Amino acid sequence: MTLASVRPDRRHAATPTTTAVPAAPAPRAPRPAPAGRARALLLVIVLGVLSAIGPLATDLYLPALPDIAADLGATESAVKFTLTSVMAGMALGQLVVGPLSDRWGRRAPLLTGTAVFTATTAAIALAPNVEVFSVLRFLQGLSAAAGLVVSRAIVRDLYDGDAAAVFFSRLVLLSGLAPMLGPIIGGQLLLAGPWPVLFGALGAVGLLTTALVWWALPESLPRELRTAVDPRGQLRVFGSLLRDTRFLVPTLTLTLGFGMSFTYISAFSFVSHNELGADAQAFALVFAVTTLGMVLGNQVNALLVRHVEIHRRLLLGLAGSVLSVGALAVLDLAGAASLVSVTAALFVMMLFTGLVSPNATALALSHLPADRAGSGSALLGTLQFGLGSAVAALAGWGGAVTLTGMTAVMFAAAAGAAGVFALAAVPARRARVRTA
Repeated sequence: MTLASVRPDRRHAATPTTTAVPAAPAPRAPRPAPAGRARALLLVIVLGVLSAIGPLATDLYLPALPDIAADLGATESAVKFTLTSVMAGMALGQLVVGPLSDRWGRRAPLLTGTAVFTATTAAIALAPNVEVFSVLRFLQGLSAAAGLVVSRAIVRDLYDGDAAAVFFSRLVLLSGLAPMLGPIIGGQLLLAGPWPVLFGALGAVGLLTTALVWWALPESLPRELRTAVDPRGQLRVFGSLLRDTRFLVPTLTLTLGFGMSFTYISAFSFVSHNELGADAQAFALVFAVTTLGMVLGNQVNALLVRHVEIHRRLLLGLAGSVLSVGALAVLDLAGAASLVSVTAALFVMMLFTGLVSPNATALALSHLPADRAGSGSALLGTLQFGLGSAVAALAGWGGAVTLTGMTAVMFAAAAGAAGVFALAAVPARRARVRTA
């Protein structure tokens, strides 16, 4: 079953403004749309679950990081690297799975990815040392990438522009529950057993997700729109995307913004424990509060769609992120940082982050033709998770993770994201004025 039978006619075909893809793209057919409110709601739920697999794999075990370090006889930096390894896996996996979904359709890579995710997650629970743990986390990230990259490609199959931004906001409402509830559930599971219990539960989630994709997700890319590209041709496609400023600028903005938030995600477990006196349950509560900020930000974004142009919404999110991280830096430098004050600053930061992600993603992908949606989603995700996790790794560079180090990296990433988009927005606005 596909969604092709309910496709409406499109009014306009997107035309590139920069160097075109060397290979001529396939003719663009009218894009599919979910038939009826019930199917649209089901699509949001399924894609939300797929988008949540990666964040859940990242966040469920955050309260257990100190326990894992002690149990495996590893340093804080070595255990923190397991976060980097899963992020690197998700980055590389998206680069592979995205083009495959353009060639084979969306369902087959999804089913394969969720099945492999289930198997590797179960194996992590049996890891004898931190080295094996890190390798398995990398493989887990590779397989989790399928849900991330293909879900974005499916949205691109179905929606454009503001409609895509609204849909991405709805996805984050559901996928945002994973980082919000993950540490809380993880903290409670730790009361019932040691850290391997967390990965047993995560493996069960992977199994249920595989069944959900098999039963409830129709194919959104018809056979006539699929493309088979050899490796050299695929590199040319990626090269053309990197030369397309409409893709590259929002992608770099998203990447640096993700680096800011992931620095907090990967470092705050140690910071809250070592400097702010929080136990696993208190950390889980703080994480839930800040993630609620991100979910609220995404819903504010959906409400603003009819009133504020997409570039302005993105600039608002970037400016708010810089100011809130700046406030966190002031708290640290003034010696006024407490668990409550730091949580408040992080809540505001995540609120504005909720305006950055859906708008930057929609700007990067909406103008791409259907047979390049998977490749575009793959490159976006690879840069986001690869460079973003590399930025986050700087917080613990050369020693223990501290609030000062975490804040410094977050501020540099937030300012970089705002700077990249603002510098690109000025000449683009002047060009629109001259054209008008």
